[in-house]
Amino acid sequence: MEQILMLINEMSPYLLIGFFIAGLMHAFIPSTIYSRYLAYRNFKSVVLATLFGIPLPLCSCGVIPTAMSLRREGASKGATTAFLIATPQTGVDSIIATYSLMGLPFAIIRPIAALVTALLGGQLVNFTERGREEAPKKESGIECINCATSDDKAHTFIDKMKEAFCYAFVDMMQDIGKWLVIGLIVAGMITIFVPDTAFEVFKGNSVASMLLVLCIAVPMYLCATGSIPIAVALMMKGLTPGAGLVLLMAGPACNMASILVINKVLGRKTLITYLATIITGAVGFGLIIDHVLPCEMFLSNLIVQEACCHEPQSWFAISCTIILLVLLANALIRYFFGRHTTQTATIKSDNMKQTFIINGMNCNHCRMSAEKAILTVAGVTSATVDLATKEAIVEGTATAEAICKAVEEVGFTCTQA
Repeated sequence: MEQILMLINEMSPYLLIGFFIAGLMHAFIPSTIYSRYLAYRNFKSVVLATLFGIPLPLCSCGVIPTAMSLRREGASKGATTAFLIATPQTGVDSIIATYSLMGLPFAIIRPIAALVTALLGGQLVNFTERGREEAPKKESGIECINCATSDDKAHTFIDKMKEAFCYAFVDMMQDIGKWLVIGLIVAGMITIFVPDTAFEVFKGNSVASMLLVLCIAVPMYLCATGSIPIAVALMMKGLTPGAGLVLLMAGPACNMASILVINKVLGRKTLITYLATIITGAVGFGLIIDHVLPCEMFLSNLIVQEACCHEPQSWFAISCTIILLVLLANALIRYFFGRHTTQTATIKSDNMKQTFIINGMNCNHCRMSAEKAILTVAGVTSATVDLATKEAIVEGTATAEAICKAVEEVGFTCTQA
């Protein structure tokens, strides 16, 4: 328990700052900017998709529907793949949290690795799909009548700041909070229950350490922020810094949900390129850390953390931890016991009301993507999607087939209740 509290105290000030910056980005940067420049099948669109994706605070599940929405709006396969690679590995919140627990070298090399792998993966997809890909076109007559973006909802500076705080400390806390808690608990259990000699055979062996981490990270779900304390715990037990980076890269970007959706929407060839790029990039940068760069500069911050375990924490860190825990509790209570409602413009008429069950949603980004997809269907006048119950209530004259098709195009499954 002491190890978990120590980790939280170290991370909490940086997490609060990261969440707040993420909220500002959500409220003040128009969402349409991410799809406006990504339709071209060239290296420029791959670069833009990568640069858009690196700072975005999307969790591993939230990036899937967001990327599928970009694809549905006309983004090329190369740009979509670059976005899928870059976004879950980083995020302004996870970069700041990486600095808090792992030091500046890791905080610098993590986004650089995401940048290089995303550029490589996106361009490889452009090359392999050259002459074959047809960018998806919006169906004629489809217009997003009630799609509420940050620009539509908040016109004044005060409104945008309210939206930023709500997104940062309610929506993001719901999305990332449970995975952060799981990551901290797993890290604490590794620290307490795993003997120091358990990884003795992997000590100093870069390739063996990385293969072990890949076997753990690829199939399971890890978010960019939640993977940090686990990587720290494994490194303190003897795994190399390169293996720690492999966990930070492959864990958030490669999981079964991402694999299944990418295979379905983008095709097997794109999926193979996606996985090969991430795994090769992670191992390559891991080997650079272990054999080219001074290994001590990646371990020095961990040594300081371990030495300070029993020192009294500052009142500022404790205060930030209390605030963070209160926000997490509020978000999780709202998630499990509250019912989400979305304000949408409803046209009073004799339109029918239909109920659907949407599976595959794991966060508020998923919910918003599903809701937006439904609202783009011609004939829909209002839609409310509830994350906790997976239920969507839709009003309008649109058919159930059209609604389910729109939801499935962004990576979810949909059935009429």
